[in-house]
Amino acid sequence: MAVTWTVSTMDRDIKQGDKADVVTNIHWRAKETDGDGNTGSSYGSVGVTLGSQAFIAYKDIKETDAIQWAKDALGADEVKSIEDGIAAQIAAMKTPTTASGVSWSL
Repeated sequence: MAVTWTVSTMDRDIKQGDKADVVTNIHWRAKETDGDGNTGSSYGSVGVTLGSQAFIAYKDIKETDAIQWAKDALGADEVKSIEDGIAAQIAAMKTPTTASGVSWSL
């Protein structure tokens, strides 16, 4: 099992100094599904600034670039916390501590 990170969208400034289409915010999703089909996920966004990442023309940005920028902006501790939280969601599904329903339909 491994957490898969994706980018939903990126906000950008049309013009920033002498650069065009500069990414300023990355909306990310992290998700993992275990072998039993239990899924955990997290969604968020993080601001990035020109100079905190290598500038790549907008049309040439790959999702792997944006994921790395988002993880760098979040920091290693926060990335670990997000991934640990996803693992905890999956663990809770495997060994639930609460349930819902009505007793007469059992």
